[in-house]
Amino acid sequence: MPTYAYRCSDCGHGFDIRQSFSDDALTVCPQCDGRLHKEYGSVGITFKGSGFYRTDSRSGSSVPSTPKKPGVPSSSETPKAKPASETKSTAPQP
Repeated sequence: MPTYAYRCSDCGHGFDIRQSFSDDALTVCPQCDGRLHKEYGSVGITFKGSGFYRTDSRSGSSVPSTPKKPGVPSSSETPKAKPASETKSTAPQP
C-alpha cells in the first residue's frame, strides 16, 4: 500500500498515511476540520550501478565504430600509395 502525504490548507498540519489505491482521498483535517490537500514530492528511487545514463554505454572513442566486413581492410589498414619514384618496376627488362 502506498503512503500519501497530506497537509491542511487552514492550519498547516501535515501527516503521512498509508492508503489503498481504492480508498478515497482524505479531505478533512483531523485537527481543525479544515481542507486537506495531497502533497507531491520527489520520487524515492535511486539507480545504482552502470547502464542508467547516456554516458555509461559509450566507448572511449567519440567516433562511432562500424562493423568490419571480412576480407575488407578498414581505412586505417589500407596501404598508402607510394610515389612513383619509390615503386619498383616488375616488368622484364629488354
